[in-house]
Amino acid sequence: MTFELRKTLRERLLVFDGAMGTELYARHVFTNRSYDEVCLSIPKLVSEIHNDYIKAGADVITTNSFGANSIQLKGYGFSEKAVAINKAAAELARKAADAYDSRKILVAGSVGPIFSLGSTRESRVAALLEQVRALAPGVDFIIFETLPSRDAAYEASLVMKQFGEQKPFVLSFAISDDSERIVSDVTRLFQPFDDCPEPDALGLNCGTGPAHILTALETAVKCTTLPIIVQPNAGAPRMVDGRQLYLCSPEYLATYGQRYVNLGARGIGGCCGTTPAHIEELARSLKSFSKAVTHITVLDTAKNSDVLVPEKTLAERSALGRKLANGEWITMIETTPPLTWVADKLVEKAVICKQHGIDTLNVPDGPRASPRLSALVTAALIQQKAGIETVLHICARDRNTIGLQADMLGAAALGIRNILFITGDPPKLGNYSFASGVFDTDSIGLVRIQKGMNRGVDMGGQPVKPATETVAGVGADPNAIDFDREVRRMREKVEAGADYITTQPVFDPDALFRFMDAIADLNVPLIAGIWPLVSLKNALFMRNEVPGVVVPDSILERMSSRDTAEAQLAEGIAIARESVERIRSRVAGVQVSAPFGRIQAAFDVLGC
Repeated sequence: MTFELRKTLRERLLVFDGAMGTELYARHVFTNRSYDEVCLSIPKLVSEIHNDYIKAGADVITTNSFGANSIQLKGYGFSEKAVAINKAAAELARKAADAYDSRKILVAGSVGPIFSLGSTRESRVAALLEQVRALAPGVDFIIFETLPSRDAAYEASLVMKQFGEQKPFVLSFAISDDSERIVSDVTRLFQPFDDCPEPDALGLNCGTGPAHILTALETAVKCTTLPIIVQPNAGAPRMVDGRQLYLCSPEYLATYGQRYVNLGARGIGGCCGTTPAHIEELARSLKSFSKAVTHITVLDTAKNSDVLVPEKTLAERSALGRKLANGEWITMIETTPPLTWVADKLVEKAVICKQHGIDTLNVPDGPRASPRLSALVTAALIQQKAGIETVLHICARDRNTIGLQADMLGAAALGIRNILFITGDPPKLGNYSFASGVFDTDSIGLVRIQKGMNRGVDMGGQPVKPATETVAGVGADPNAIDFDREVRRMREKVEAGADYITTQPVFDPDALFRFMDAIADLNVPLIAGIWPLVSLKNALFMRNEVPGVVVPDSILERMSSRDTAEAQLAEGIAIARESVERIRSRVAGVQVSAPFGRIQAAFDVLGC
């Protein structure tokens, strides 16, 4: 039975391995040797590298055959060994893959481009065809890597046409690092060839690093309906004590990996400079992140009229719901649960917020994947001791659907009537990157479950008596890289039953208005997130490290123009106030963050 790569990539995200050459070099195989011939002379070394990548979590390992064609091997005196090297490369990878019974490991046959001034198209195609024929029996698919041009891609396609057999293949391109050419280059390279078989996937690999590949991917997803595989370098190499080193950390690559998935990439791995440590971090963060079940079904197996009840109106469910229904201006402040079990200081701040006339306090659930006092407990303490209504965040990351439903029922029992449902950050940050993510569902599925409970039935069709009375909110990212996907998912959230929307911090009102215009027909109240910057360092962190937040250059210039900490804080508050003033007529309210617990900054923004 022929392996269907295209179908597999569409059904699940695949984690590819990282660099082979980098690992061989680290094991003292220096660049004056043919790395491909090592499959014959030091096969154990190649097997060890394959095993390291599989242990790290790779679903796909790539044969050590990138330059194993007769033309390239001629420079090392191994031209006559081309077939033997490729067969050995495939056998080593297959043996490593088959040794893991617990999960299916795929083998990709690596074929690189030919760089030879004296070669002709016919000789290059013949050499590559010889290589493919030697690899094919032992691999699941062929991947033509680091293709530098459309001509090189055409030659690879001709090879597969002449090969004739039904073997899946990938065309993966190395894109120029000229930012002004990326859009035109990707658009041109991703166009199909009329007289050649269509690849099963397209790819982007090599380049200067994760950020460069991200820019190319933004264009690539608009140019093809084929699955896309992304394998960036570990940044640009730097010379340190006579050695070329790649300084991109595994965590940095994993962060970009999540952005690739959000844009629609179906295979993620690494190229030059990446190691098993990079792939381990990618696998840990992406596998749990990608398995969330969006279209979860809430069963109504009871189907009795005495079980399913009409949902209470928005105004009946909470004070926030009443203000939303009546179109009243809403003020929220976000209060992060403490890192300890003692919440006295937070409760004191909550009391002050009530005295200043704040409507609601937002309580995040494990923000930035860090362990804090339970958000449910924090929200309950605030409501009980400070007498101010809360919006509890519930995140899909840490609990399965049984635990999530238990928290929804717990919130109802404690009088918490407002919940913001979010998918959550993968557990990859700080000292807890070893923690696993659950992601039985995502924010869309969570809303469906809550709406079922509001009608008196849980996810499994069991009655909930009395029905819950929860106002269900969802998050939005007006600055999403894949804007169309964000709009599409917002429509799915509203279809699932979302009562209102809260956005990521807004630093560019025009971006917010663009998003609001795209979903205007949904007619759902939107509360805009506002973050008063406290310093230039804070602005740079928000811009570079917080997904979904875009801080324009103009704001960085304003913050950098202030010399003292006090002046920078004042400027950050002024910027936030200007944003509130500009968006006020179009939004239902604002959620102002209290950066680093500084609630006075939030009060200053709100003018209360």
